Amino acid sequence: MGHSREDKAESHEHIVRVAAARFREAGVDGVGVAELMKEAGLTHGGFYRHFASREELVAEAVERALSDGSARALSVLTGTARNPLAALVDAYLSAVHRDQLASSCAVTTLAGDVARSNERARAAYTRQVDTYLELLTKHITAGEPGARRTRAIAALATLVGAVSMARAVNDEKLSREILKSAAEELKARLGA
Repeated sequence: MGHSREDKAESHEHIVRVAAARFREAGVDGVGVAELMKEAGLTHGGFYRHFASREELVAEAVERALSDGSARALSVLTGTARNPLAALVDAYLSAVHRDQLASSCAVTTLAGDVARSNERARAAYTRQVDTYLELLTKHITAGEPGARRTRAIAALATLVGAVSMARAVNDEKLSREILKSAAEELKARLGA
């Protein structure tokens, strides 16, 4: 009995991981339950043994995608002693981050989807934005706390907006220019 619970928990976790990646790539409405279950190596009929509804899966997958992004950002900030803020800006505004949708920051990839999603997904997104703002505020050293928070909000908006624009344009040169210009301006404004 315990073994089947472990298997079920493992399968559940696998479905959530697959959904988190696919939702970042194709959007919440861009992939169906049957497709997700097939990609997870499970049958469509087994879906309801793991989730009460598609909305429940969406909420869990959004939470997972956001959590994964947070772990990566924290890793960059804590893994770079010299200038962690500059390292974060460079990593976030890189062509690699732009191109790897399945593992990229869900604050960027899922913003539009979450805005139209359920309350649980929106609450998770809000928590993640707050987490990023706290991290940025902590690493912005110049100014009073209120001014640092304002800079953190502007920095996060710049990061998310620049990556979104760089992904949306169909001109590679312009895309790279957007990333490079945003990185240079942001680092200059933050003294990074």
